[in-house]
Amino acid sequence: MVYTKDNSVWKTVDWWTIMLYVILVTCGWFSICGASYDYGDPNFLDFSTRAGKQLMWIGCSLALGFVLLMLEKRIYDTYAYLIYGILLLLLFGTIFNPHEIKGSRSWIVLGPVSLQPAEFAKFATALALAKYMGEYTFTLSHYRHMVACLGIVLVPMAMIVCQKETGSALVYFSFFLVLYREGMTGSVLFAGICMVVYFIVGIRFSADRMPDECTLWGEFSVLALILFFSGLLANAYGKDRSVARHIFYIGGGVTVLALLFSLYVIPFDVTQVQVVLCVLLVGYLFYLFLRDRLVNYLYILLFAVGSAGFFLSADYVFNEVLQPHQQIRIKVLLGMEDDPTGAGYNVNQSKIAIGSGGFWGKGFLNGTQTKLKYVPEQDTDFIFCTVGEEQGFVGATGVILLFAILIWRLIHLAERQTSRFGRVYGYAVLSIFFFHLFVNVGMVLGITPVIGIPLPFFSYGGSSLWGFTILLFVFLRIDAGRES
Repeated sequence: MVYTKDNSVWKTVDWWTIMLYVILVTCGWFSICGASYDYGDPNFLDFSTRAGKQLMWIGCSLALGFVLLMLEKRIYDTYAYLIYGILLLLLFGTIFNPHEIKGSRSWIVLGPVSLQPAEFAKFATALALAKYMGEYTFTLSHYRHMVACLGIVLVPMAMIVCQKETGSALVYFSFFLVLYREGMTGSVLFAGICMVVYFIVGIRFSADRMPDECTLWGEFSVLALILFFSGLLANAYGKDRSVARHIFYIGGGVTVLALLFSLYVIPFDVTQVQVVLCVLLVGYLFYLFLRDRLVNYLYILLFAVGSAGFFLSADYVFNEVLQPHQQIRIKVLLGMEDDPTGAGYNVNQSKIAIGSGGFWGKGFLNGTQTKLKYVPEQDTDFIFCTVGEEQGFVGATGVILLFAILIWRLIHLAERQTSRFGRVYGYAVLSIFFFHLFVNVGMVLGITPVIGIPLPFFSYGGSSLWGFTILLFVFLRIDAGRES
């Protein structure tokens, strides 16, 4: 490895971000002390305790950060694809790992040490994506380049899903924020949001019937949304505004007439009429594409077909791909089931712990809910409830503000990069941090599904802490070596 030959890196490195890192890691260690503390056993420096082990990993992380800063900046650019390839091999090998921990095969066990390659694959994927997008001839408007970017992100994501680690795989959706920043059309982001809406609406109302007793609310709502969203896209990107009016008036009018006929004349499944309308919509868009030679009509056509395909496959994904405990968690979140002693137990106990902290909190080591172990995974995925109980609203808000300042600082650093490689990698790092923060705090508060991802620098675990440290300090080294 090549190390820097002078001390210039220490003059240009962003010390504000390093200070935020140290503060967050320190706060995280005290939170782990509070979450893992047993009455009568306050020896936090004992390496046999969770707090002691985390302290050891923090020391290793600081040493790792120092090494990453001392390496030459060009190493990360030069060996980006090699690092990415090595991590892909590790991810692929882990799929066949005989060691299963909590239903997941995502861990490599080396004696007393367990490592999770998925945590390090985020950094490798960010590097590979930055390397590819940093090429001189790269442009997101080119179809081949867009497909390559999606491949870089989706290949490790698919491997992690095969390890039964769906939560970690979902983090890779954060890379789409990077693509959007670098020029990806907003219609792609709109399509992604639509897919989420289809899934939620389709699953939430999949068993509810409309007053005619023949039509399911879930299917009816999603098919109506497909027609509506297609009309919005035609209005925004079409050549003639009358196309959107035709879609709205004909699609909406026929749907309403069919629904009234089913309610007051002869009950039947109205979704059959909606399916016919979707087929006619596809044919109409194809005709417009051939007539006007406007590729936007083809894109809207693909959106409509893709939406219908996604909707039809959503039920299969929910029932066959997701694990039973993940299905229950989603049903509880969507209000389909009430399971306070089962799938909803973690979230309910977490809410109780946070609420019991009040405004100022109960004080360090004085949390009763966490001390009595009412909250499962309270020092890993649900570590934030310890913050809320011991430090109260003030402490929890302070932690969120620290993360917000870190993310704002990363945006500032990313925008001042003089190379696309540095900017893309910077936005990948801040997107990953934002996704982890939003989902982890959200699931503790019960506003996002419980998918089991750690809170950066707070959750117990060496792989998680090292993974986030590598992500951050590689970017700090790239920023320190930027050309003014």
